[in-house]
Amino acid sequence: MVNLVKLEFDALDIFGDNYLSWVLDAKIHLRANGLEQTIVDGNNASPEENANAMIFLRRHIHEALKSEYVVVDEPLVLWKALGERYDHQRMVTLPRARYEWTHLRFQDFKTVSEYNSPMHRITSLMRLCGENISEEDMLEKNSEHFSCFKCPPSAAIQT
Repeated sequence: MVNLVKLEFDALDIFGDNYLSWVLDAKIHLRANGLEQTIVDGNNASPEENANAMIFLRRHIHEALKSEYVVVDEPLVLWKALGERYDHQRMVTLPRARYEWTHLRFQDFKTVSEYNSPMHRITSLMRLCGENISEEDMLEKNSEHFSCFKCPPSAAIQT
């Protein structure tokens, strides 16, 4: 059956590859709809709020996940179950992002714009995984590539 409802963001895929961004998107949309308390321990959400949150969450997960969690009727239970299943993505994503950060070199790009895009993508992934990347870290990363311009005049090649 074709899903005719337009999704606000990508549904959580069956492998959980997009879990980290899905969690962020889901929280933002639940908050925007006044339903963020439905996925918090000890909440006092009404049955109507829980039902609306379940409709929203189920609409934004892969069809196979809907079938697997068909008996779950509380948004908090579904939220925790998906977290237990996919939260390991942080442990997979962070080392990969750190590796990319370590090996990101300005000289591998033709322009500053081409360099900035991967730099921001990598730092966003690291932040999503809980790694603290500051503006200073980004500036330091950029400045390591321009260290040759900091050479003292005495190091200049003499003719």
